[in-house]
Amino acid sequence: MTSIPRSDKLFFYALLPFAGIVLSIFILLLKILVENSLPIFIREGLGFITSNIWRPSETNSRIEYYGILSPIVGTFYTSLIALILALPASIALTVFVNEYVPHRFKILIVNLIEVMAGLPTVLYGLWGAFIFAPLLKDYVMVPLNNYFWFIPIFSCKPTTPSTMFTASVILAIMVTPFITSVIREAYEAIPLSYREAALGIGTTKYEYVKIMLTMIKPAILAAVLLGFGRVAGETIAVSMTIGNSFSLSMCLFEPGYTISSLIANQFGNAGFYHYMTYALYGAGFILLIIGLTLNSIGLYILVRWRKSLEET
Repeated sequence: MTSIPRSDKLFFYALLPFAGIVLSIFILLLKILVENSLPIFIREGLGFITSNIWRPSETNSRIEYYGILSPIVGTFYTSLIALILALPASIALTVFVNEYVPHRFKILIVNLIEVMAGLPTVLYGLWGAFIFAPLLKDYVMVPLNNYFWFIPIFSCKPTTPSTMFTASVILAIMVTPFITSVIREAYEAIPLSYREAALGIGTTKYEYVKIMLTMIKPAILAAVLLGFGRVAGETIAVSMTIGNSFSLSMCLFEPGYTISSLIANQFGNAGFYHYMTYALYGAGFILLIIGLTLNSIGLYILVRWRKSLEET
C-alpha cells in the first residue's frame, strides 16, 4: 500500500482552513437565520406562510400581523415564467454556438455570454425599469390583454409597466447566460465517439442535434433547477421592476412581490416595529431553504450525469 507523499499532505492541510472557513460561515449564517426566525414562527405559526396580511404597528405589537404568502407565490411564479422563457433561448444559443459558429468567433461569443452572466444586476434593473418596462407594456402587455383577455394570466389590464411579467422577462434575460453556460459545458462534454457514431449512421443536422440534446437531458434539468435557485434569490432588478405590491393574482400584468424584493424594500423600516425584523429573517430563512433544496438537487443530478458519462 503506497503512502501519501508528504508534499500532498502539506498541501491538503494548507487548504483545509479555507474550506473550514467557508463551512463555518454557512453554519453561522444558518444559525443566525434560525434564531431570528423562531420568534415570528412561534407567534404566527403556519399563518406566516399561508396568510397574506402584512400589518406592522409602531404602537401596539399585539395588532401586528405578518404573512408572506404573496411573496412566496410571487417568487415561484416569476421564477417559473422566467425559466419558461429562458430555457428555449439557452438551448438554441448552445446549439448555435457549438454547431454553427466558426471557432474563431465561438470564443468571442462564449466570453460575451460569461460577461453577461457576471454583470451587476442593478444594471439590468435600471435598464429594465426605465427603458424596457415601458416598451414591454405598450408593445407586449397591452396587445396580449386586448387579444387574449380570456386567458387568466393575460386577463387584467396593464396599468403600470412594473408588473410580475416585467420582472419575469428581466429575470429570463439575466438567467439565460447562466443556463446557457451549464448546458454548453454539458454539450461539449459528450464524448467524441458518440458524436462520430451519430454522424456515421447518416443523421441530418437536425437529427444529430436532437440526439446530442437527448443525451444531456439530465444536465438540462440540472441547469433549470440551478437557474431557478438563482432567479428566486435575485433582489435588486426584481425590486425595481415588479411593482412591490401584496397582491395575489394569476394575472401576470399585476404588480407583485417576491421574498427577496420584500426583504430589500422593508428592511430599512423594520427597526421601527416589534416583529418585522423577525418576519424578514423568517422570509430569508424560507428563501434559503428553497435555494438550498433546488441547488442541491440540481448539483446532484449534474454530478450523477457526469459520473455516468465517464463510466460509459
